[in-house]
Amino acid sequence: MPAPSSSPTTTTSSPSSTSTTSTAGPAPAPAASAPAPARNRFGPVALVVSAGVSVQFGAALAVTLMPRAGAAGVVTLRLAAAALVLLVVCRPKLRGYTRSDWGTVVAFGLAMAGMNGLFYQAIDRIPLGPAVTLEVLGPLALSVIVSRRLVNLLWAGLALAGVVLLSGHGGGGFGFGSLDPAGAAFAVGAGAMWAAYIVFSARTGRRFPQADGLALAMAVAAVISLPLGVAQAGSALLVPSTLALGLGVAVLSSVLPYTLELLALRRLPAPTFAILMSLEPAIAASAGLLVLGQAMSVLDGVAIALVIAASMGAVRSQIGKKARAAL
Repeated sequence: MPAPSSSPTTTTSSPSSTSTTSTAGPAPAPAASAPAPARNRFGPVALVVSAGVSVQFGAALAVTLMPRAGAAGVVTLRLAAAALVLLVVCRPKLRGYTRSDWGTVVAFGLAMAGMNGLFYQAIDRIPLGPAVTLEVLGPLALSVIVSRRLVNLLWAGLALAGVVLLSGHGGGGFGFGSLDPAGAAFAVGAGAMWAAYIVFSARTGRRFPQADGLALAMAVAAVISLPLGVAQAGSALLVPSTLALGLGVAVLSSVLPYTLELLALRRLPAPTFAILMSLEPAIAASAGLLVLGQAMSVLDGVAIALVIAASMGAVRSQIGKKARAAL
């Protein structure tokens, strides 16, 4: 799943968000030293790809934990552990903020809780690859709406074609075939919350320094998810082995990717970052196959490829629009 993660289709961001950034790329180097930037960028690219691998393999680990604690219980363990780590590391200040600032961080936390809760309900019912593919539709739709360019209708149509192909998953014809309809609906809902996450992540980053806003929002999300997790899992949440696996999910899905992405974003232009994040569905499908044995058909692979291509196209269209506006 997304770490509370990055957006494959937006280039607006904040220091506290793993989704986006508004930093400009490095100044062009003289011609004689042209190869240097290419070498320097390999490191950040590797960091972003590693973050994506960490997120999706963390989601696969979460699936193996669900028989013990249920989807809601796993969400609670992940958010609570991640919040604890971020609060200890960031030590955010609580004074000096307006009511509007706190309203923004609470909205960010709500979006984060909704995104994680819906996504984990999805991967409890359908394979990881299709779940992430459907979830990506949320950021893609946000990019199309924000861009307001006719060409983005083409990318939206390409993504829709991918979804139609996924609807035949398992040969069942339209209606998502053998994909559980509730699972597919949860994945689409998680995508909508991901789009909201992107919006409030950027707003929080403008109001709170460093990763303070992220740490506070994570704490809000953990508090929101706690009653649901306790209601479903009860005392199972306190079993040492379950707690250990929950900590592993939090580290893989939140703490590690946040760190890797923040390091990468210091040296990598936001458009490049966003395009790399479009690879999430493919990484998720690989994690589902390797960890969970969720084999996919050729048709499923084509569907995922179409959605990835649509995401990349939407990002590049948005980049082109901003470049022309700067002229």
